[in-house]
Amino acid sequence: MRIKILIVDDEEPICEILKYNLELEGYEADYALSAEEAMNLDLSSYALFILDIMMDQVSGFDFAKQLRNNIKTENTPIIFCSALDGEDDTVMGLNIGGDDYITKPFVISEVLARVRAVLRRSQASQQYAYNVSQALTEPDIVFKTLRIDRNEKACYLDGQPVALTKTEFEILLFFLTHRNRIYSREEIIREVWPDDVVVSNRTIDTNITRLRKKIDPYGNYIITRLGFGYGFKETI
Repeated sequence: MRIKILIVDDEEPICEILKYNLELEGYEADYALSAEEAMNLDLSSYALFILDIMMDQVSGFDFAKQLRNNIKTENTPIIFCSALDGEDDTVMGLNIGGDDYITKPFVISEVLARVRAVLRRSQASQQYAYNVSQALTEPDIVFKTLRIDRNEKACYLDGQPVALTKTEFEILLFFLTHRNRIYSREEIIREVWPDDVVVSNRTIDTNITRLRKKIDPYGNYIITRLGFGYGFKETI
């Protein structure tokens, strides 16, 4: 799928020149002769906006503010392309949320180079955001029809939520991520309870008893080894 770019400028010859050259570069380019006309398009489908500033009713600056206030376009890059060449105009465009500012008359090769640079930065930013999101998201832990959502801190059995206390949740999470081994009560305490909390063996036993009942029929998979401790066996 080709990258889509929208040109918004009230001078049709300029729109035609930009559209022609962008399409030669392999992009898909559309244009609108006013901000009002552009508002009727599917703005979320575009990867870049090239905006004139001095337009009849809604200026390029005002249109850019609308784009930045729309959740669907708030991160879409904007290049201003205007005959306004004052330093204050450039600063205002960048402060509004523009990613670059080109003055008219322009050299088409420079416009294309800036388009490539802005899109490259945008794609890198999106990839970084995706990588961070993936790094912060922990995959679910699943055993048959028992599922722990580590991001929501929730447990589901056959698709239905199971009301676990925080301690019960932490014990089950520990067991499901450390299967097929017996752990002493001391090891379970170190993994589940804060260091400054004194926990008795009876407290552990009580929590595990309640947990077994709540996740029935999988409670029997939490096994006891007298004199050693507890563990979660995948087969019983």
